Formats: sequence, structure tokens, C-alpha cells
Amino acid sequence: MVSKQIVKNILGQIPFTAELYWLVRQRGNPIASRFSLKHLQAALPELVNQGTLLRQQATQVGKKVFIFATLHYWIEHAALLGISLAAQGHRVTLGFLPYAEWQNPINRFDLRRQNLYANRVLSQASPLLDFVSFFGSKQLYKPVPEAVEKAVDLVTTYDTQYTLQTEEVDDLSDVYKLRKERNMDAARAAYYWLKANRPDVVIVPNGTIQELGIVYRVARILNIPTVTYEFGDQRQRIWIAQNAEVMRQETDGLWKTRQQVPLSEFELDRLRALFTARQRASLWENFARRWQDTLPQGGETVRAALGLDQRPVVLLATNVLGDSLTLGRQVFSKSMAEWISRTVQYFAGRDDAQLVIRVHPGEVLTHGQSMVDVVHHVLPRLPGHIRMVGPKDQLNTYDLFEVADLGLVYTTTVGLEMALMGLPVIVAGQTHYRKRGFTYDPDSWVMYYKQLGQILDSPKNFRLSPHEIDLAWRYAYRFFFEYPRPFPWHLVRMWDDYKARPLQAVLSQEGLAQYGSTFQYLTGETIDWNRVVEQEADGRDGG
Repeated sequence: MVSKQIVKNILGQIPFTAELYWLVRQRGNPIASRFSLKHLQAALPELVNQGTLLRQQATQVGKKVFIFATLHYWIEHAALLGISLAAQGHRVTLGFLPYAEWQNPINRFDLRRQNLYANRVLSQASPLLDFVSFFGSKQLYKPVPEAVEKAVDLVTTYDTQYTLQTEEVDDLSDVYKLRKERNMDAARAAYYWLKANRPDVVIVPNGTIQELGIVYRVARILNIPTVTYEFGDQRQRIWIAQNAEVMRQETDGLWKTRQQVPLSEFELDRLRALFTARQRASLWENFARRWQDTLPQGGETVRAALGLDQRPVVLLATNVLGDSLTLGRQVFSKSMAEWISRTVQYFAGRDDAQLVIRVHPGEVLTHGQSMVDVVHHVLPRLPGHIRMVGPKDQLNTYDLFEVADLGLVYTTTVGLEMALMGLPVIVAGQTHYRKRGFTYDPDSWVMYYKQLGQILDSPKNFRLSPHEIDLAWRYAYRFFFEYPRPFPWHLVRMWDDYKARPLQAVLSQEGLAQYGSTFQYLTGETIDWNRVVEQEADGRDGG
């Protein structure tokens, strides 16, 4: 019997079959698929009405803005962002690909139906937005420059690592082949569309993985100013990067501007409160998640539970494999797994110190290779001076800070937090707080082992100085409270946010006082970190 999927694959190659099915059988109704734009569809009449009225009042000469999104939730968010920019006078085009999933294949018949559905929904925004689908582009067989092909290879590697949560990539795997095909199609469509229509600025969510990463890189190859954005744990906050991948969390400009400015008592108290909440596994202010599942028990309790004696204690904190914050972050190791393996081998021969490996608790939610397996591959049976705390173990990571003499990290924020407590920290990966003046940042295996040996020989002599601790506190405040910018609609629970902060309120005089600069930065105006801080101060003072 011929399967339904085979029939759909055949029909998907025949012109107008999906369109006829859409008109006759579905009669324009939403399709039964995970690709749902129902919230956007419901909100569009009000959005367009408010946006049209606001646009008539706009006085600025707007930019030619291109926003790209794929996956239904990013398309909804990009449409909301696009309408808000159009309402401020910008000329906005929304480009999209009608996928519901990045990792699973879809037959061409259903993909064409999803494309029709997306076009139908977005057409309701046509008074404010132009839109273009990159699906079925006429450019799919045209050649692209070598730089674009290399970008496709890089993003496909990232996609495979992200999807399978591994650092070892097989370019013959089904996932790699699927991502390579989709990425190349997106690259060709983006390259020729952007070259022909050349916007003043391109805006892309994430900018590292999937077709989002492709469009970001193609725009940069064409030397078009490009802004990427993402969301972290904080409600009403957005991360923004200009001509950079936002997941790299590049804070160079912020730190250069703000490094020499001491923290006020208000700022110190705020950072202490955040750090205390993280330790106590509680929610705080606008942060939407807990950082620990276990209440603290105290350092000595944990020391006894792990059987640690008075020899120096080294805390190695891992990341989750495949996380966007670890992709392409190698400095001197081939991968995070190699760094962990060689570090474990080093400590196997040093029983004058104790190594505690804290596997990231987030691994309980993943399906890829665990760092537990990486360690056991090197040492199937751990010697007495090496302890491993697994992702499911009920232990508060912050208790380990109290007994540690040295921290080893790849990119995890745990390294920054250990520095706040005066611990020396060796950073092995390319993370945002590397080389900020309060960590050890080797660029080679030789330097890594040298620094490791020096600190282990006399840990107390390498405790951070008061000046270094002060730098760590300044940086942490800048990163947690100044780097994220105010923004009304988080990707998670976006439509709840919209109900609380509708377009008319966001673009009112009061709303623009809070969010206006963020919209300007999203459209490419250079971020002025001094202005950012002045606005924050005005907000606290009621100005």
C-alpha cells in the first residue's frame, strides 16, 4: 500500500495541488499542524488598527528594515516587532520560512500548505508590513559565493550539535543532511533577495543557528548592518547585538564604557539580592526561573557528604552540550568534552588536590551525551580524590563555592559567580566575561597546565585581590542589569505580555520613554551605554 507521506511527496511536486486543496477542502481555514499563527491572527485586527493610527502620527524618516524569522513562534514575534517598527515610521518587510520544526523533515505538500496559511495570515498586516516567503524561491539553483557556502557548512555543524546535543558531527547523518539542504536553500534565497532589495538594516532573532544563523551571516557577507536579538531569564528584557551574534553576549562596548565606574550602594544591594536568590533557589524580581533545585545546606555539610578533606578543592563546572552558549566557543581545546577529558586525566595523577566535577543540572532535560559519560570514558572508576556530582544529585552548587579553592569553567556563568567570592577561576572557553581582569584566561594547553599547576601549588596566594573582586562585581552588575535592554514582549508568554502592554501603550510618550531607545537600537542606532545608564537612573528617580 502506498503511504500517505509518499502521496503527499508526489503531490507536492505538482503545481497548484496544495493551492487547490487549500481552496476546496480547507476553504482557507488553519491547517492541522504545529505550525500555528492563531494568536497572531487573532491579534492582527487590533494591531493593524492601532499601528495605522500611530503611523499617521510618526514624524521620523524611517529606515528600510528587513526582519527574518522561521518557526511559527519566531514568526509571530517578528510580526509583532515589525508592526511596532512600522507604526514608528519605518518601512518594514518580514521575510519568513514556514517551518514548524527545524529537526524533522516535512513533505513538500504540507510545507506548501503551511506557506499558504502563513501568507494568508500575514496578508492582514499588509497595510503596515510587506512580507516575502523564502520558500520556493526562484534562486534555488543559482550559485552563491564561497563565503556563503562556508557559512552554510558552519551553521549546519552548529545545527547538528544543537539538535543531537553532541560535539561530534557526522556529515552523513540524517540530521546533518536535512539541515544542510534547508540552510543552503535559505542562503540562496537570502543572498539574492538581500542583494536585490538591500535594506538599511536586517533584524534576525538568535543569529547563530538554523536559517536564522544563515540570514545573519549572508547579511554580513553583503555588508548590510545587522542586528540580532534573543531573550534570557528576565521578563521585559531583551539581549541585542549589532553586527554580531547575540548568543556570543559580547559586552566589549559596555565594559569599555562602564568598567571604571564604581557601583553605588543601591547597585551593590541589588546584585547581592540577586546572588542570594540564586543561592537560595528562589525567584527574584523579573527573573523567570530558579538556578538551583536544592536549598543550600552549607559548605561544611557538603564537604562531609562528599568526603572531602583539607587538600585543595578544585570545582569544575560543566555546560550542557549543544547549548547555544557553547557552540563554537573553543579557545585551545577542540571541544568542551576534550577539555574535560584532559583535565580529568591531569587530576588523575595529582592526588595532592581534590577535583569535584559538577555536571550541569540542566542535563536532566536533555537527550544528548552527558558529561558523566565523558568523565567515565576517561576514568571508568574514579579515584578517591575525584568526586562527581551528577545532574540529578540533590546538591546546591553554591555550597561547593564555600569549600573550593579554584574554579574551572568553559563558558558557564558559574565562573563569574565564583569570582564574586574571590575564588581564582580558569576560563577554558570563549565566554563573555573572559579577559575582563578577574579570571585566568589561557590561550593554549601549555598555558592552561602552567596556570593550573601554579595555583594548585599555593591556592591561597591566588585568591583574588580586593581590586579584582571589585572588578568582578562591577562586571556582574553590568551584565545582569545593564546589558539586557527594556522590551515589552518576551518570546515566552508573548501574548500575555501583549495584553498587559498593547501597542498603543508601548508607543505612547510614557512607553517610548521606557522602550524607545531599545527600538532604536534594534534598527541599528549605535548603543550608547552612557545614555542607557542615565535612562535607568532616571527611571529609578521617577524622572
